Amino acid sequence: MVKIEEAIQQKEFKDPFNKAVVNLLYTHSYLVTSQNALFKPYGISPEQYNVLRILRGQNGVPTTVSSIQDRMLNKMSNASRLVEKLKVKGLVKRSECPNDRRQVDVLITEKGLELLAELQIRVEKGNIDFVHLNLDEVNKLNELLDKLRG
Repeated sequence: MVKIEEAIQQKEFKDPFNKAVVNLLYTHSYLVTSQNALFKPYGISPEQYNVLRILRGQNGVPTTVSSIQDRMLNKMSNASRLVEKLKVKGLVKRSECPNDRRQVDVLITEKGLELLAELQIRVEKGNIDFVHLNLDEVNKLNELLDKLRG
């Protein structure tokens, strides 16, 4: 286990709250780097994976890009750009929304569903490998993170 002080070569922090924020930011970077490595061989990013999971959860019902954006884990992601990249790869389909021609409906393709199925075991194993905690610790961490966000 590498402590945050060692990881960023800082002897001390102003206070425990500053240390917690720095620790969370550093840990976020660690997780993103790990996920990027997991998804790279499949030619997708963690954000694209997130879009595919959102679409799979629609159970075959098309949804709009703005609805995808609302459900993204990273609110700074550009859902339109992500959907376009997934369309080029044949993982999603876009079509004009019949109720509002300004909107675009997005639907996951069979190829997209197959990719998610292939990735599922790797992602589940990766989650366990990335998070070096036992089940009780993970449950406590989830509780604390929910509390942190208020």
